Amino acid sequence: MFKRKAKEKKIKTPRFQTFRDAYKVTKQVKPWISLALIGTFLVTWAIGIAIGARVNHPIYFGFIFLPLALLATMLLFTRQAGIAAYASIEGQIGAGASVLMAIRKGWTTTPAVAVSRNQDMVHRSVGRAGIVISGEGANSVRQMMSDERKKAERFTPGVPVTEILIGNEEGRVPLRKLQKQMRRLPKKLTPHQMREVRARLKAVGGMSMPIPKGPMPTRAPKMR
Repeated sequence: MFKRKAKEKKIKTPRFQTFRDAYKVTKQVKPWISLALIGTFLVTWAIGIAIGARVNHPIYFGFIFLPLALLATMLLFTRQAGIAAYASIEGQIGAGASVLMAIRKGWTTTPAVAVSRNQDMVHRSVGRAGIVISGEGANSVRQMMSDERKKAERFTPGVPVTEILIGNEEGRVPLRKLQKQMRRLPKKLTPHQMREVRARLKAVGGMSMPIPKGPMPTRAPKMR
């Protein structure tokens, strides 16, 4: 009889290291973040102590407002870290793919399924909403997206295909709103159909392209 191999433990990044990396990126984009965090904590805590002083219980209210001050500080940091993360990769090659691949649940993205000499790039994502063809680059990327759409429809007939043009210009979706836009798409496939679509498109594959590295926000508003 063969003994079952023990399952290998997944290596998880310590939360402190994740926080430290996010702080470094935020500090580079927003040098004032340290003073803002300290100020937010002290002002919130001071408000609690002041309220307590008016009712003759400054220590009690100071104790109550301490976690509230920490919460307010973390909320500010989380928001600014998300903005800084997007700003740090803005304009880099494959920035859109980096944001798409940061969506942990519900979507599988194949980056750079098509690339032009001008570094225009098309990515393909598969989820419950169907297939999403996203492009980043000049207006010439629209034709590349159209070609990839036809290819997807040929391999997976009847599956809904959505096109998203990434960018800050009118009619495009900015990087910071890309994850939210993806999650807003209505679910049209069952989990089984989604897996079948992924299997069919797996043979199509994509190209190996460099993706910007660094901490990316993976949490987005849950949309039903």
